[in-house]
Amino acid sequence: MPENRPSGYARRRLLRDTAVGAAAVTTAGLVAGGPARAATTAAPAGRSAGRPRPGAVSFRWWGTAGWRIDIGNRTVLVDPYLSRYDTGLFTGAFRPNTRLTVAADVVDRLADRAENILVTHTHWDHFNDVPHIAERTGARVLGTLTAYHLGLAYGLPTGQLAPVKGGEVLDFDGYTIEVVGSLHSRNPSWSMAFPGVRVSPPPLPQTIADLPEGDTLAYQIRVDGGPSVFFMGASDLDERRLTGLAPDVAMVASAATTSVADYVPRLMAALDHPKVVVPVHWDNFETELVNPPTVADTDRARLDALIAEVRRVSPRSRVLVPEYHTAYRF
Repeated sequence: MPENRPSGYARRRLLRDTAVGAAAVTTAGLVAGGPARAATTAAPAGRSAGRPRPGAVSFRWWGTAGWRIDIGNRTVLVDPYLSRYDTGLFTGAFRPNTRLTVAADVVDRLADRAENILVTHTHWDHFNDVPHIAERTGARVLGTLTAYHLGLAYGLPTGQLAPVKGGEVLDFDGYTIEVVGSLHSRNPSWSMAFPGVRVSPPPLPQTIADLPEGDTLAYQIRVDGGPSVFFMGASDLDERRLTGLAPDVAMVASAATTSVADYVPRLMAALDHPKVVVPVHWDNFETELVNPPTVADTDRARLDALIAEVRRVSPRSRVLVPEYHTAYRF
């Protein structure tokens, strides 16, 4: 084993391969376009709802890089963007001055509770609804210093804002959240929309251009007695920061362009070839959150290319193409 891997690497891999190798994903949607079957989330009679039991965890995709994770009666959200309004991005008439808005009826119905909200970066399609959800539910917001300062701009109290950089492993009594430094994807010009950070609280954001990338993180959740699941919000990586994570399941962002060299091979190798790979950030996130997901032709091609590449470089990994709102168990 390479000396630069953490001492717990071999133990993590053994536990992953033993546990997940004997288990099946509770869904039928293991191939592109395949149907998905919802997993039941009801607890057995007589089982306490206070502390999550082993395996009592479900994962629901909310489009883009958004997820709802229910661990017993506790809920963690990742990049919950549910408002999904039109900016012209998918019609070739992108409007950076599009006003920020929250579809409160949709957001409040779906994000009815949250204990923690994990923010990978602060572009609007990841951060737009976070302040509203945090204010309504009292959830803690984990994110970069930019996310912290934006939270203050929206009036959230400091006690609800947890700035992180990558490297933190936080214990929440039943599950841990490991923060991983990451990178944002690149456009065809090897750049990105709205780069930059916020080093102090800005005026209240008004347009999508007021929400910069603000540095990018990834997260890994390990549930006691359950799976370890890795979450990306953008399609680039620093593989040196992923060594030793060895997740059971990886939520992998579909490549936005071909600007990042050897994206899938480096990612699969760095994550030690996860048992299950779930592509995300391939849907048209300016359409209603209903199945089947709307996919632009170019994004469908990129999704197909991602699936083919995962199967080529990590043939033992199963690919699950998710549907909205479906409860998956791993």
